[in-house]
Amino acid sequence: MSSHHFVKEGQEPALIIANGESCSYEMLTGLMEWCPYIVALDGAYERVKKLQIQPDLVIGDFDSMEDVEMLEHTTYIRDKSQETTDLEKAINHLVKKKYSAINVVWATGKRLDHTLNNFHLLAKYTDTNIVLYDNHSKAFVLPEKYSKVYKKGSKLSLVPLHSCVGITTKNLVYPLTGETLSIGQRSGTSNSVLKDGEVTISYLSGTLVLIESED
Repeated sequence: MSSHHFVKEGQEPALIIANGESCSYEMLTGLMEWCPYIVALDGAYERVKKLQIQPDLVIGDFDSMEDVEMLEHTTYIRDKSQETTDLEKAINHLVKKKYSAINVVWATGKRLDHTLNNFHLLAKYTDTNIVLYDNHSKAFVLPEKYSKVYKKGSKLSLVPLHSCVGITTKNLVYPLTGETLSIGQRSGTSNSVLKDGEVTISYLSGTLVLIESED
């Protein structure tokens, strides 16, 4: 089984392996190198085992885990609550363990309802730095003031969860100046970086997700 280095609990992001479409093995193992604690949802357990990865924890309602092999050094938590999804159960567990940053893979693709719900969980846990990864994109909630250096042409999308007010950007091809984005009205998809250098994004209120994409 693959291993991962040990750091003090809570200092590095944890990794959740959900039950959507698999990302590349290279992406998965690359994230594992920086995540000291790995959680697999029960629906992904058999796929994870086939990759010779041993999670620290498997969590879910275990509807899909009848008569499966239990690994010696893995903890199993059965939570049959129908009030939360298995991904929410995993996030709640990590928040209780004082993780302030969580990376999530296999959370998109397959069922559209699961993908949409997983994306909207970003709005529920704004006090936790949650990043969704797949082979083409990385999505996370922006702080009210954000800056990062990007290469010219990098694809960036601004997606409001509900409504986001007073958005101002610098160094994007399609700039925003004190503008509002809202679901069903206006979004900021398929923007790109104007030139090599720092991109800044700020807003006054709401929840704004940044998606960094590659074709």
